[in-house]
Amino acid sequence: MTARALIIGAARSGSGKTSVTIGLMRALKRRGLAVHGAKSGPDYIDPGFHTAATGHPGVNLDSWAMHPDLLAHLAGKQAAGADMLLIESAMGLFDGIVSEPGRSGAAADIARLYGVPCLVILDVSGQSQTAAALATGFVTYDARVPIAGVVLNQVASERHETMARQAIEAAGIRVLGAVHRNPDMALPERHLGLVQASEHDALEAFIERLADVMEKSIDLDAVIDAAQPLAIAPGTTQQMLPPPGQRIAIARDRAFSFVYPHVAAHWRAAGAELLPFSPLADEAPDASADACWLPGGYPELHAATLAAAGTFRAGMQAFAETRPVHGECGGFMVLGQALEDADGVTHPMLGLLGHVTSYAKRKMNLGYRQARLLADCPIGAAGATIRGHEFHYSRLVDPGADAPLAELADGQGRALGPSGARRGRVTGTYFHAIARG
Repeated sequence: MTARALIIGAARSGSGKTSVTIGLMRALKRRGLAVHGAKSGPDYIDPGFHTAATGHPGVNLDSWAMHPDLLAHLAGKQAAGADMLLIESAMGLFDGIVSEPGRSGAAADIARLYGVPCLVILDVSGQSQTAAALATGFVTYDARVPIAGVVLNQVASERHETMARQAIEAAGIRVLGAVHRNPDMALPERHLGLVQASEHDALEAFIERLADVMEKSIDLDAVIDAAQPLAIAPGTTQQMLPPPGQRIAIARDRAFSFVYPHVAAHWRAAGAELLPFSPLADEAPDASADACWLPGGYPELHAATLAAAGTFRAGMQAFAETRPVHGECGGFMVLGQALEDADGVTHPMLGLLGHVTSYAKRKMNLGYRQARLLADCPIGAAGATIRGHEFHYSRLVDPGADAPLAELADGQGRALGPSGARRGRVTGTYFHAIARG
């Protein structure tokens, strides 16, 4: 049986896509459907909520970072065994970068590639009939992106709903539901976006409440009917990041948690064993591992604990003497000499690389990255190009004296200069690797 697919999009971030998507996933699952989820673009937090809502691992589908063959492979694999595949858009439905055709990173690329209809979440707060103009814009902007209808969100009253609904339906556009304002639907946030699913208190009860709201507010039969069978030619895994070892020690706790699902899944499928350890619990990497990976996360929130973790420090230093160690973003920060927290307190880090980072002197860095590696490392061989994403508020206040790991460019190929660091068997970067270029 071929899964039916639907993209959940919006005009912008903050329109309520994630809450509606999570609630719809659980509401459809209550009906006995096998529901799988995906997130367009490089967001590494929402797939965790999709996993919690559906009971099936989430995945990213990123048309910019992933070669079309890899994108097709991941989309097809995620659809396998599902009745419904709900794909949540990042940012606005059409938001991406100017790149080669079909590779902007926008959810609209997926709609065009695979003919997936889009359900648009319209935040109608502060407007009524004007919502019809926005809905009409979605329908007419690109005929290759099918719009199945809209769901009104942040509706203030029955009268408000009627005014917006009538105007949109008069324009010939279906309204599949209306979600009234409800502060209980808000997801907690921090500086990099939503608090992760693993940190959400009473997550299961929260998802159940969202499902209750969607059952009451949205015509689920219409949503099911709006989805269309997903027909994708088989793809390949050729552009996947190869596992950095046969046994990979990987930091996993509240300070180190940003791992793309498709990366870890591919490593396991390739026969690698992932050996989690917790630096916050003062654990060292497994001595039997042949590579160590420090993912991104929130080390700036736990800097004092990490600085005092003597077993972690000694274990990492011993490991790095004989085997490769790689850190991404937060992991890169912890590999450095020191980290200044938001209060301006400087904490010693592992010192396996020489840089110093600061969260007190903040500057947002956000965007796609292309990295040409200058040396062999756990994410690829010297000369290889890796596509990834950078999103952090900390900044380098002392770059140290280590050799750079890569020559970096943005998503459109504009040079950003040398980036990352390498010393002996230790490497690190601020950007998160997604796939080979």
